[in-house]
Amino acid sequence: MTDPAVVDPRTGPGADADAPKGLDLDRLAAHLAVHRPELAAPPLRARLIAGGKSNLTYALRAGAGATRREVVLRRPPLGHVLATAHDMAREHRVISALAPTAVPVPAALLLCPDTEVIGAPFYLMEKVDGEVFRSRSQTDALTAGQRRGLAMAMMDTLADLHAVDPAAVGLTDFGRPEGFLGRQVRRWAGQLDQSRSRPLPGIDELRGALAGSVPEGANAGRIVHGDYRLDNLLATVDADPATVASPGSPAPTGGPATAGGPVAVRAVLDWEMATLGDPLADLGLLLTYWDVLGDSDVAAGNPVADGLGPRAGFPAGRELIERYAGRGDVDVGPLHWHVALGCFKLAVICEGIHYRHTLGQTLGGGFDRIGDMVAPLVEHGLRAVREQ
Repeated sequence: MTDPAVVDPRTGPGADADAPKGLDLDRLAAHLAVHRPELAAPPLRARLIAGGKSNLTYALRAGAGATRREVVLRRPPLGHVLATAHDMAREHRVISALAPTAVPVPAALLLCPDTEVIGAPFYLMEKVDGEVFRSRSQTDALTAGQRRGLAMAMMDTLADLHAVDPAAVGLTDFGRPEGFLGRQVRRWAGQLDQSRSRPLPGIDELRGALAGSVPEGANAGRIVHGDYRLDNLLATVDADPATVASPGSPAPTGGPATAGGPVAVRAVLDWEMATLGDPLADLGLLLTYWDVLGDSDVAAGNPVADGLGPRAGFPAGRELIERYAGRGDVDVGPLHWHVALGCFKLAVICEGIHYRHTLGQTLGGGFDRIGDMVAPLVEHGLRAVREQ
């Protein structure tokens, strides 16, 4: 993770990176001294990695000079936490399981379920070099070829994730594939009820429309990321990738993102919602970010997907789906219902973040506009479910 993506978690004038909000570094150092002593060398300092709107991610730096190590810590958000969300053990388990596969993930280092250490469960993972592309200023600096190469590498990596056999990596009990889509509707409806603090026109209509038209889910049983999008990837873009394969053609030697090549996905991040289910749910949510938020006048300049999608010069969603379908074996049919589910899910997530922000339980910037995204998401979700 590059330095421009890291900011001090300022909690007031003069606040220091050796006393970040959300971490008790003294207790953390004592825990590491027992369980990972090589990460406990003083001075131990931490900085909040900017950009996330849910779980908190910190860069930890231990030691100095030749003994200096930098790793990454993930913990749940402060304050109001939705039931079944922000499960650190699930994140740690899935990246550990995927380590030997073609899916690039950070190496898992330590899981601590004990809330007495820093006030919440957490886990540590290796720092991976690369850039998270989440802002218009970043993507505007890319050439058209770089944007296309990045989008295609993103889809290749998703296809490779969905091709992993859960049994081969010890994840057969990671979720319940049967009835997955129906449970998703019920789950996010329940999360909405926990966070609703204001009138939300149309959202109950969307919930009812989804619940009344759940598709079969013929692809159930795959590993689903749950929040797959460009800004949940660490990537490197070194040159204009004129040799990026066309949809349906074989990937270059070295994997979907050509490790060492001009465009590479170095790590897939933020696995808090991973499970076993229908991979089309990942596609529906990705299209929600990409085509709904990334190419919509009503959502222009939004803080959720700024710089992503066709509006920022990336390929259209249909090209992403063609790339994905040409690489993997998932039966990709009409996706209207799955896009509507993605809109509903993201609307509920945004409302939960908005609720935490009103309670003063968020760190960093950009949270004041999250609540504004709920209405356009509901509008697009209703449109999608009516078109199925």
